[in-house]
Amino acid sequence: MLYSGVAWDADGYTVDVLDETGRPARPTVRFGRGRIDDLVRHLGATGDAQVTVVDSTNGILDGRLMAAGLTVYRADPPVLPPRPEFGSVPATELARAAQRDLAALTRLDPRRGTQTGREHDLETGIAASADALGALTVAGRVLSHGDRDRPEVALTFDDGPQPPYTGRVLDVLERYDVPATFFCVGLHAGGHPDELARMREQGHELGNHTWSHPFLPELTRAQLVAQVERTAEAVERAGGSVPTLFRPPYGSRTPQVMRWLSELEPRVVLWDVEPFDWAMPGAETIARIVLDRTRPGSVILLHDGGGDRSQTVDALPAVIEGLLGRGYRFVPAGRLATPTPAATTSAR
Repeated sequence: MLYSGVAWDADGYTVDVLDETGRPARPTVRFGRGRIDDLVRHLGATGDAQVTVVDSTNGILDGRLMAAGLTVYRADPPVLPPRPEFGSVPATELARAAQRDLAALTRLDPRRGTQTGREHDLETGIAASADALGALTVAGRVLSHGDRDRPEVALTFDDGPQPPYTGRVLDVLERYDVPATFFCVGLHAGGHPDELARMREQGHELGNHTWSHPFLPELTRAQLVAQVERTAEAVERAGGSVPTLFRPPYGSRTPQVMRWLSELEPRVVLWDVEPFDWAMPGAETIARIVLDRTRPGSVILLHDGGGDRSQTVDALPAVIEGLLGRGYRFVPAGRLATPTPAATTSAR
């Protein structure tokens, strides 16, 4: 058995592979921010039995790794050394955690994603943040949906840019002349600046979705700030302006996280329509859920990165045509009319 650890930093990814004795089985390999496909091919090239390990600050690789047939585990803080302020623990430490005690790690399920095994923690944090969310919504610092009396909706896409899916999404949006909001991951933004330039040229809105898609409740304030600020810089370099909107990965939050986010400049944007397209339930199912659940002011959560997004692309024409046929107008999330305090509701 081989144990592969995948670490991230400001410039890309590092892969270290250990054997069953904990010794290096292959040379350390580096991959730049735009070379995720090469990273996946590298890990899949071995004929040996292996597991691949990421940590909970890395939520943008597991979907692609599992789609390639790799077995992926998540290593959480109790089994790892302390993280730096920006970056994951070293790749060799991730591999060593699996080699030392694989049962202490969580095997990820493609249908449950990076949060496999701790969905309860996610939901508990969201529930505990309801009061903070409500107060920040009234203050205009959080948007979960727009005005319920106006026939406006916002299409939003997370986790990109990721070729070829981001380009295919942009093709569909261009065909229908529909604007959208793209919440970009810093590692991807730095690796594919041409995709962000095209978003801007087509009149789309660019938002901040952290650098590496971490589980925010596990971060220190300094780590959270670094994730947001580094991503804002990457999006500005590639897209031409600083993003004014921020979406927390998974919608993860606690009262403390909400307080930290309220101290930063971007406005937090959540959602009220989620077809779970990342789990690949089928294009027809994705479109049906969106059409069934969308109301005036809805913020629709879809994905253009993080895995195979072909079903999302295939569902998009039916979503757009269906909503246009019902009289809805598409606007960027930042331009949704603000709901009145009485109409605000919490959402994931």
